[in-house]
Amino acid sequence: MKRTLIYTLAMLFCMLVSAQTGITPEVLKQLEGSYTGTPAEKALRNAISNVGIAKMAINQENAGAKDKHFDIEIKNTGITDQKSSGRCWLFTGLNVLRGRAMKKLGTKDLVLSQCYLFFFDQLEKSNLFLQGIIDTRKQPIDSEMVRWLFQHPLSDGGTYTGVADLATKYGVIPADIMPETYVSNSTSEFCGHLKRKLREFGITLREKSEAGMSEKQLQTMKVEQLGTVYKMLVMAYGVPPKEFTWKDKTYTPQKFFKDFCIEDGEDLNKDYVMLMNDPSRPYNKVYEIDYDRHVYDGHNWLYVNLPIEELESIAIASLKDSSQIYFSCDVNKFLDRSTGIADLKNFDYGSLLGTTFGMDKKQRIQTFDSGSTHAMTLMAVDLDGEGKAKKWKVENSWGSDSGANGYIIMTDEWFREYMFRIVANRKYCPASVLDILKQKPVRLPAWDPMFSEED
Repeated sequence: MKRTLIYTLAMLFCMLVSAQTGITPEVLKQLEGSYTGTPAEKALRNAISNVGIAKMAINQENAGAKDKHFDIEIKNTGITDQKSSGRCWLFTGLNVLRGRAMKKLGTKDLVLSQCYLFFFDQLEKSNLFLQGIIDTRKQPIDSEMVRWLFQHPLSDGGTYTGVADLATKYGVIPADIMPETYVSNSTSEFCGHLKRKLREFGITLREKSEAGMSEKQLQTMKVEQLGTVYKMLVMAYGVPPKEFTWKDKTYTPQKFFKDFCIEDGEDLNKDYVMLMNDPSRPYNKVYEIDYDRHVYDGHNWLYVNLPIEELESIAIASLKDSSQIYFSCDVNKFLDRSTGIADLKNFDYGSLLGTTFGMDKKQRIQTFDSGSTHAMTLMAVDLDGEGKAKKWKVENSWGSDSGANGYIIMTDEWFREYMFRIVANRKYCPASVLDILKQKPVRLPAWDPMFSEED
């Protein structure tokens, strides 16, 4: 009897909670009153359903001609096109390197092979995943780290550290030596097959470990598995050359990289610092994200978190010295793709939808509403009378038919809200920033919101 009474009371409590928290008929009736169906509302609803939100939200008060003058502008290296792939990080990094090579070679016609370096990116990421499975073989399969590994065996996205580690290890080659393939221009289908194979290999490694196979034996098995991966990559992207002849001279990829893409003694990792503006975390600290790398024995993404004003000053100093910058942002927010203008006033979504959107940058990061999604090459800035930025310009990798002939122009207001990362040479950083780098980094897990790769 007592047990029955307790059960009945529990059921009544659940019903009460449901009545208070669920959408009851009474609550639904109240909600229905928020739309009154006036002629204006009906007309707006019809327009949105037939035209779409973006076109309907265009702010005509901001549609006038935009000033395209820039005080400081580095000569472009020509627009590239990543097509239907997530390789913006690679295109951006190689665009910066080819600008240097073109200057040294005295040519206006050079594109570095994205396909070549992407081949090794996918091979290295496959090893990173498989070695990660070996390293975590003693953890339960439902542990957060193991789950993350199997969810993210590899991707075609990436960051600056990938470009630095891969180019340093494997060198670079001109695009006509190893041109793009259909698969490299449209990576999702093949990547899906490769990820499935890697997951199969990963579960096999765990099963063999559980059956008593030693770590040394697992390493041998991993190398055999990578042989299958290598063959798959050749089928998709071609055979990467060990040496090649270009303009009547023979090079290895490493020699071409050292001769034309970097200065003597330059190190793309040690000589450059990644700077972030993430107001959701304390400024003036160093952060490192675990497994945020392309090469197992390479570098995790390590960055200094700075107030936006300091980051802008470093970017301006770099551009003044004719040094292009690896740059990433949340590109699709308030970007008018037809004009290539990124401006917070481009679209008035609030007036169209009868509400407001009031989160600031910190809140957008915390709620996963915004984060770095795309990398481009920062190449120009326009300054006011006090030397502060008014607008910025980037070289994009969506082809010359996109935006402003392949470029995007950003107001400084937009830059401050949706820019996240730049990579600058240490020589442009003040001593205060270099001192921060001496701190022990705050280590963040691989599933941290800032892990998201640029694509």
